[in-house]
Amino acid sequence: MSFETFSLVRGLHILAVIAWMAGMLFLPRLYAYDAEQAGKPEPLRSEMQGLLRIWQRRLLKIIINPSMTAAWVFGVWMILIHVYGFGQGWGFLLLPWMATKLVAVFVLSGWHGFLAGELKRIQAGTSVRSGRFWRMTNEIPFLIAIVAVLSVTVEWTLG
Repeated sequence: MSFETFSLVRGLHILAVIAWMAGMLFLPRLYAYDAEQAGKPEPLRSEMQGLLRIWQRRLLKIIINPSMTAAWVFGVWMILIHVYGFGQGWGFLLLPWMATKLVAVFVLSGWHGFLAGELKRIQAGTSVRSGRFWRMTNEIPFLIAIVAVLSVTVEWTLG
């Protein structure tokens, strides 16, 4: 496998992660706006919640889910290039920086799953989360991204 192929896959991975992160940072804000409609008078409340729920569903289905899938596909492809193309073997995944990156990716994927599940509860009208909750947790994806990006760019080791 050539370094040019790796560079292309890495670039596509970065673009997919950017789209994934953008959606993951915006969706909780839409959830906050939705939760804050509860005290508003009808028909304004219903109209606004209807629009917000369309935006939430579209953001998840059209942006967040496909970009997460692409990020995973390109990420796994890069791992395979490291293992087979560059001959680093599977032990490469146990390097401290890579293990940290993988943990961050799994945590971010779990948060993604939580947000997707919450969309179902919001759509069903059974969500108990407040606008304050969503505002407080809005930056979770960015904090996870800091860990992942610094792990890869610094490639730190133990000792």
